[in-house]
Amino acid sequence: MRVLLVEDDDRVADALLPALARRGLTVDRLATGRGVLDRLHGIDVVLLDLGLPDIDGVTLCRAIRAASDVAIIVVSARGEVDDRILGLHAGADDYLVKPYDVGELVARVHAVRRRRGDTGASSPGSVHVGDVDIDLVRHQVTVAGESIALSRKEFQVLALVVGAGGAVCTRERIIAEVWGRSWAGANRTLDVHVATLRTKLGRPALVETVRGVGYRLAADVGAAEEG
Repeated sequence: MRVLLVEDDDRVADALLPALARRGLTVDRLATGRGVLDRLHGIDVVLLDLGLPDIDGVTLCRAIRAASDVAIIVVSARGEVDDRILGLHAGADDYLVKPYDVGELVARVHAVRRRRGDTGASSPGSVHVGDVDIDLVRHQVTVAGESIALSRKEFQVLALVVGAGGAVCTRERIIAEVWGRSWAGANRTLDVHVATLRTKLGRPALVETVRGVGYRLAADVGAAEEG
């Protein structure tokens, strides 16, 4: 997913850029509002600070929305209710007040993409990984021809990891996509679902843990094939 960060504070940007990259996001950064409208092509989400040196952030938000249907998350120190309402009325999909947790920001990035109907998962059909067949329409999984009963959330976790095609599917993304929110015990809940999923499939190596980041399809399994 490609993100455009519009942030004039170098310290904030220098800390945020590598943190987002570690979580699987590709980030471009602009320090001013100038040129933003010319950089929207190929961008999935704009992270927009309102306190820009050359243009009012709310005005820029309106201009972005008028020019594109790209998802917009305002990330601002302006935390008053009136400021949040103004940002949302200007066309923002979400509003996050500084200081914030990077994990929450990433979860919100994936949440706005999900609400817009683009989760990054595989398109409808069947996906085949070795002898594991995943029917994304019927929510059915078979292993070596035998049907495997998965809970709805177990299936969603599997579909996201397989749909990433070997790329890392971050914890924040999975939690945002499957549960729609984050909470204190979210990581533990995800770990339990992955452990149960591995046991039910009888293929513990299929879903590989990337410590501190998330999960991915094991490299030696090969690319998933869509049917």
